[in-house]
Amino acid sequence: MKVLFTGFEPFGGESSNPSAEAVLQLCSQNAPAGVSWQARILPVEFKRSAELLNDAISQLQPDLVLCVGQAGGRTAICLEQVAINLLEARIADNSGWQPSGEAVVSGGPAAYFSNLPLKAIRAQLQQNGIPAQISYTAGTYVCNALMYQLLHSLAARPDQPCRGGFIHIPFSPEQAAAKPDTASMTIATVVAGLRQLVLCCQQYQTDIKASAGTLD
Repeated sequence: MKVLFTGFEPFGGESSNPSAEAVLQLCSQNAPAGVSWQARILPVEFKRSAELLNDAISQLQPDLVLCVGQAGGRTAICLEQVAINLLEARIADNSGWQPSGEAVVSGGPAAYFSNLPLKAIRAQLQQNGIPAQISYTAGTYVCNALMYQLLHSLAARPDQPCRGGFIHIPFSPEQAAAKPDTASMTIATVVAGLRQLVLCCQQYQTDIKASAGTLD
């Protein structure tokens, strides 16, 4: 199984991005049996991030694409269920573009759902002592846009089966140190979680039956 990981460059005034640190660190390690993996670091730009991701998919022909991004304020590894066809940027991206109310893909579906075994992944991470939850919003910034464009691209390639999804992670402890009362997660924990995630995707082609959802 060929796995493509992506992380992001820093944005929003931060000097680092734990998503980039985690995927680079993971892909420097020996992969599990039957797995090969590579990492790409993408710019926090609505347009160019998707272009570079599609280039990497065409080049590497992966079986699994796992995009990882930082979401300050999250308290766990968040397995994103849905990406929506909306660009709504509270701050400009790193190219200076700040869209508002535009579509990610003009004429595209309102939303796409992850095709990863999210409930199985959540269970496996939690069993290994790693905080994890299923999230039902990837926001409206570059992370959501990248997830949407990833799933849109995969849907257009039915003859080349590939699974893909998006994972949000908390701030690193170094980032949170300057932000009182802000949750964080060590890069080592994120790396361990991503490794378990790959093993779970290797094991499960379809998801397990388990309760999920939110009341708010």
